[in-house]
Amino acid sequence: MAAPIEDSRREGSLKAPTRHALDWRQPSFYDEAALEKELGRVFDVCHGCRRCVSLCNAFPTLFDLVDESPTMEVDGVKKEDYGKVVDHCYLCDLCFLTKCPYVPPHDWNIDFPHLMLRAKAVKFKKGDVRARDKFLASTDLVGRLAGIPVVVQTVNAANRSKPVRKLMDKMLGVHPDALLPEYHSNTLRKRVAGRRSENRAAEPVGRTRGKVALFATCYGNYNEPHIGEDLIAVLEHNGIPVVLAEKERCCGMPKLELGDLEAVERAKEANIPVLAKLVDDGYDIVAPVPSCVLMFKQELPLLFPDDPDVQRVKNAIFDPFEYLMLRHKEGKLRTDFRNSLGTIAYHVACHLRVQNIGLKTRDLLSLVPDTKIEAIERCSGHDGTYAVKSEFHKVSMKICKPVVGRVQAAQASHYASDCPMAGHQIENGLGDGRRPEHPLSLLRQAYGI
Repeated sequence: MAAPIEDSRREGSLKAPTRHALDWRQPSFYDEAALEKELGRVFDVCHGCRRCVSLCNAFPTLFDLVDESPTMEVDGVKKEDYGKVVDHCYLCDLCFLTKCPYVPPHDWNIDFPHLMLRAKAVKFKKGDVRARDKFLASTDLVGRLAGIPVVVQTVNAANRSKPVRKLMDKMLGVHPDALLPEYHSNTLRKRVAGRRSENRAAEPVGRTRGKVALFATCYGNYNEPHIGEDLIAVLEHNGIPVVLAEKERCCGMPKLELGDLEAVERAKEANIPVLAKLVDDGYDIVAPVPSCVLMFKQELPLLFPDDPDVQRVKNAIFDPFEYLMLRHKEGKLRTDFRNSLGTIAYHVACHLRVQNIGLKTRDLLSLVPDTKIEAIERCSGHDGTYAVKSEFHKVSMKICKPVVGRVQAAQASHYASDCPMAGHQIENGLGDGRRPEHPLSLLRQAYGI
């Protein structure tokens, strides 16, 4: 029977949510019987609540399974169907941080995203993962191969070819209508290789120390290097010197969503020593993709709570607009904007919302004269790989439809998202040829630099 809603008034639900570390190395974490029991317990609570039905397709899938079962309760759902719910969760974390009244320290101790992560990890450990999914999650490998000169033109042309896309649908399970990212052989790392900012370190204020090490991210490096260039230009305009992290690998978020926790650990072992040294050398870390910032701020610290280097990086990494607004709070942000931006339909990325930093992008762009921001706080349904998979693409576009409607209603001069992939998902939904502009690109345009 579903858990009674009135129990949500227990003392625990009135306290601030807390996140427990994941004890993923213990054999019990992969115990299938224990996992199945916990899935049933949590699904029963969710069935009795249903507050998260509008967030993603995991919850409608669960509730449909319950409502169509013989008992119309969770005990009537076939255990083999639990995986259908897991497959639709892309770990956005919004249910934990914006909807669920039963998160820790509540007695029921519900952490739906991390339970889904556990289920994905068990599935991966069993080898029950498609080769396509492993390939799509190998962003560094795909970027290196697709970005080879000459090859890159072929890859980009193939991704735009309808006959090739139909073949990809049939052979790989990549939906023909999904927008695939472009690749560049002239990557961000190549564009800024060997350069160092002429600026001396700016004045340390608040939590910021006045000089930045850029974690380029695999997407920012291979797919949209101009975003990193715009970020560097904005920081240097504000007198903040920028260096590129000496080396980096994918932050590990795609592997996390796949349940490949050992690959996440390998990425951590490659990235954290480099970033921790930069922190020790007095640098703040900034990355232009919200998912990557979240990985270092939240997921790695929860996976490796006893690693002091992980904790140091956690406390020193920032979203770009979070960083700039911290400087603005202390009167150290330049506001010499030359160009107004008109109305901006601004989609707030899920992995930015769950960082609990507020709407810093909106706040900063609102400083630009004659600029109006229409903030849209709904999921785009993209999630990096979810929206490109044949079996999930239509659902992802359905999730994005309210966002597309808000963008259309705004009749804005620009539309933008902190997550560049979400921006292109909106572009796909609009279908009118208008392209998204990243907020960092808009900020650089406002500065006229």
